[in-house]
Amino acid sequence: MRIDLPDADATDRLGQALARTRPASAVVHLHGDLGAGKSTLARALLRALGVTGTIRSPTYTLIERYPLQGGGEAWHLDLYRIADAGELDFLGLDEGAAVLWLIEWPERGRGHLPAPDLEVHLEVDGLGRRARLLVPTPVGEQWLGQLEAIVRADPSLRVISE
Repeated sequence: MRIDLPDADATDRLGQALARTRPASAVVHLHGDLGAGKSTLARALLRALGVTGTIRSPTYTLIERYPLQGGGEAWHLDLYRIADAGELDFLGLDEGAAVLWLIEWPERGRGHLPAPDLEVHLEVDGLGRRARLLVPTPVGEQWLGQLEAIVRADPSLRVISE
């Protein structure tokens, strides 16, 4: 599914829709160039899940952990600064410890990360953004099915193609 995100508010609305339809446990890979909106989308999703206080970009810390109201933790990773995927072994990442993974620059951690349920590819489009959502797992397919109804009902989001 491709979605037109004409402004930052639309990116926030997509994050809110992702939060409302989130499965009990999921891994999200966030792809896109610098400034494409990966951190903006992650913040909106976390905020919609009830995370309060500062939601920091993990650019320098590599990982930020957030307790979720419904239990469990969300982990937000930014792998832009790692030189080798093997560096992830030193972060203490246990696949069973987080109920939500939000991973920016996942290609830099290839082979050391859990497989994605949802891949979000973001790109700059004029003053806005475009998002392409891919679902490589049954969990992702179910998530996208629920998300689609919300996205289609939101006038600030426009589905460009399936």
